[in-house]
Amino acid sequence: MLRLITAAASIALLSLFALAQQKETPVTHHARGTFTVNVQPLTPPPAEGLGRFSIDKQIHGDLEATTKGEMISGGDPKQGMAGYVAIEIVTGVLGGRHGSFALQHSATMDQNGAKMTVVVVPGSGTGELKGIAGIFTIHVDKGQHSYDFDYTLPE
Repeated sequence: MLRLITAAASIALLSLFALAQQKETPVTHHARGTFTVNVQPLTPPPAEGLGRFSIDKQIHGDLEATTKGEMISGGDPKQGMAGYVAIEIVTGVLGGRHGSFALQHSATMDQNGAKMTVVVVPGSGTGELKGIAGIFTIHVDKGQHSYDFDYTLPE
């Protein structure tokens, strides 16, 4: 009898483990579109040699949203040597889901070119976008901004 109870408990635990693994395997979605951005200087700068700016975006395409954020920059962009960090809150509709999330930017440019990463801040999703994770890739071509957004959401 004890052997039967132990076997049944083992099967139940394995079933729960398999179910948990299925729920943890998120499906990657892809969104793309365009956006306009308005960057304005803010005062005071945080320190000598740094710049502080507001970021406001209008995003269109698979993500319909607006953003509000702030950027801190350093270096000498006129010489092609600079960097920035930024955080912005994105509020809108993504794949039919309403909510908001934060994007964290980190970028540098030097003689080897530009490097930029923009990621969803873990734990920042709200509403129907709670649990979102992903990478937001920005493209600039002839002054026009576009994006590719690879993201996951809990099912």
